[in-house]
Amino acid sequence: MNDATPIVRKGRKFDQVLDGARDVFMVDGFEGASVDDIARAAGVSKATLYSYFPDKRLLFMEVANMECTRQSQSAVDFIDMNAAPRDVLCQAGKHFLRFITSKFGQQIFRICVAESDRFPEIGRAFYKSGPERMRAVMGEYFRAAGARGDLKIDDFTLAADQFGELCKADVWPRLMFGVIDTVSDEDIDRVVDNAVKTFLARYGP
Repeated sequence: MNDATPIVRKGRKFDQVLDGARDVFMVDGFEGASVDDIARAAGVSKATLYSYFPDKRLLFMEVANMECTRQSQSAVDFIDMNAAPRDVLCQAGKHFLRFITSKFGQQIFRICVAESDRFPEIGRAFYKSGPERMRAVMGEYFRAAGARGDLKIDDFTLAADQFGELCKADVWPRLMFGVIDTVSDEDIDRVVDNAVKTFLARYGP
């Protein structure tokens, strides 16, 4: 770990600070969120906030990790993993694409990329809490679906990665390069529905 990385400390109002920061970041993004606004939303003093998070970037990434974990868990909780593959893939793909194309999802990605050279542990922590967890969930689903005869897959982890990339086609690169500002529900449906068709054409029984 880089010795220059400030240390996050926990205390009695740690969760309170995170909840307040999440509310502000969700509305204003990373650049627009001020420490004053975050402290006010959390109901703590700036001194208390800085005692836990000496750097706004670290606070943002802690919130990002928490949010990614929450999004991954909600996918597990609300998607019926015993349903037909087309239904599971459509639900999972749309859940995934809505999050990564949201304002908050974009902020998370951009901060990780911007800070990856100076603080690689930030990117690793984000990957572990979000993409890696979703990758594992989908990999386990593919393993179970393969055992039932619903899909024909040899490399479950690779298939999970391939499905994620199919769901990002068209809209994600254009969003990241500023060609478009937002992604509509219609675009999400179009991209994911076609991703599912392509995936099943390769791995369907």
